[in-house]
Amino acid sequence: IVCNIGHFDSEIDMAGLARSGATRDQLKPGTDLWTFQDGHAVIVLAEGRLVNLGCATGHPSFVMSCSFSNQVIAQMELYAHTDRYPTDVHVLPKRLDEKVAALHLDALGVKLTKLTDEQAEYLGVDPSGPYKPDHYRY
Repeated sequence: IVCNIGHFDSEIDMAGLARSGATRDQLKPGTDLWTFQDGHAVIVLAEGRLVNLGCATGHPSFVMSCSFSNQVIAQMELYAHTDRYPTDVHVLPKRLDEKVAALHLDALGVKLTKLTDEQAEYLGVDPSGPYKPDHYRY
């Protein structure tokens, strides 16, 4: 079974496989059995294209937007506050993680109401966030 988990669609020579005289039988969408004249065969997934995009739904654009937004906001935070982050692996601060989530609410058709001071006091959080303790992982 051969699949491409690289970065480009050119990593498996599909044109060469087609020229080889092997016959192609589709077993199911995204799964082809290529049988050579001598009888041996190979199963190729996603026609040699990126398997996460060809055989699954890949990463939906919404997920990509959230991920890239986290990365950009993290880079902005590191650039603006280098003194707070010695060379090491750091977890994105909750306030920034929640900012990314808030930026994506419109795409989901969600409206987030603001906590009243009374609600915030009851929950033990600042009305402007973050709303989860540091140990909580989304």
